Amino acid sequence: MPVDRAMLKIPKYPNLTELAYLHIRQHILDGSLREGERLTEESLASQLGISKSPVREALNRLESEGLISIESRRGAHVRSFSFKEAYDVYSLREVLEVHAVGIAKLTPAFIADLEASTIRTKRNHEDGNTLVQVQEDIRFHSLIAAATGNVELCRILENINQKSIMCRLKTHSLVAVASPNCHDEIYEALKAGDRELARQAMRDHIHFFRDSFLHSLQAEESSAASEADSVLAPSSQAEVIENSLA
Repeated sequence: MPVDRAMLKIPKYPNLTELAYLHIRQHILDGSLREGERLTEESLASQLGISKSPVREALNRLESEGLISIESRRGAHVRSFSFKEAYDVYSLREVLEVHAVGIAKLTPAFIADLEASTIRTKRNHEDGNTLVQVQEDIRFHSLIAAATGNVELCRILENINQKSIMCRLKTHSLVAVASPNCHDEIYEALKAGDRELARQAMRDHIHFFRDSFLHSLQAEESSAASEADSVLAPSSQAEVIENSLA
């Protein structure tokens, strides 16, 4: 039975831009709107039962958060990450988050919040709700950033977290079992006051997810290349070989 992917019309509230943003964002994050899928103002406005103006503003906000791309000729579409873009995002995350666990203020309230997050992570894993699991993952890392007391660091990491949501969603099915253990290791290290162990645990955590995502990207690109090669005419195949040897 086909899945109904249409959005529900929303009531007439004063801040239609915010509501349009929330609706479109939710459909991106739950996978209803897939990577590379085109987003037109007309179609979205019609589905949501509002004018195009708030939809346009919502799309601009989603672009600033890295969830969609808007190009002059292609228009708006759900963002897909290239190998280099994904590598750059994870590399920046590593630098900032390893630094964050090294300077976070280890108060009893902070440690208690981390413990509560690890408990929710395990429970969410058992429930199998991918989006909720990803949101809790972001909350865990945000707690650490907030504990540094560095407002600029929190702002930058929040922006990176938004951009990496798509990466997290894609890799979560591949590494969901490992996520609770990774968070436990970081939590236990911070609880014990062992900052060096916490830094290493955070570094290992980010490397594990990064490598899983990049491996999945490489597999997709190889598969796409194989499909493209299989439909090339013999003369075209010969031309490709000649160009590669030139």
